[in-house]
Amino acid sequence: MPVCTLCHQNTAVHYHRNDIYTYLHCPVCDLVFVTPEERLPPADEKQRYDNHENDPNDPNYRDFLSQIFDPLKDRIEPNSYGLDFGSGPGPTLSIMFEEAGHRVETFDPFYANTPSVFNNSYDFITSTETAEHFYDPGKEFERLWKLLKPGGNLGIMTLLRPEDEPFGEWYYIKEDTHVSLYSEKTFRWLANQLSAGLTILGDRVILLHKRDI
Repeated sequence: MPVCTLCHQNTAVHYHRNDIYTYLHCPVCDLVFVTPEERLPPADEKQRYDNHENDPNDPNYRDFLSQIFDPLKDRIEPNSYGLDFGSGPGPTLSIMFEEAGHRVETFDPFYANTPSVFNNSYDFITSTETAEHFYDPGKEFERLWKLLKPGGNLGIMTLLRPEDEPFGEWYYIKEDTHVSLYSEKTFRWLANQLSAGLTILGDRVILLHKRDI
């Protein structure tokens, strides 16, 4: 059996096939993911991101990001130190937190590839519309969790798989850079693995709290 990219168990089975990808499903963590050999080459992937219009001066984009900004800012102390992981071509969430008095580093493998950010520890970390692009979500979540201080918060925005809509009709899979698709069950599994507190807000905001040692 293929290896799940999140829990790394040999449990994944065929789930769906469309004209873009073959999707596998892991019954252990409930992740649905694209068959690794079908993923886009890095150059093609970046070309897709270059077309994203993420403008920090766009009030509509800020309003979209407020879905995670508002609940997370209420959970962190003044003058906190954060990391925006997967900041994209137009970093905006980091600016919003800086405007609120926090200090934020950014990292993006295509637009802000600064490995030095992984030498620090953070009070909060955000991963906004990024987790669905993870090729190895198990590795990425483990890395972010290690960077988070005890008492810190990891905020994730990614659209959760709907239970009442056929997967093949879900608009979120029309984007060919979306290779890891999560459900509420997936994040409950992840929170259990991390011994983390879990809050799920709506269908796309997930907050993981790293309990004090």
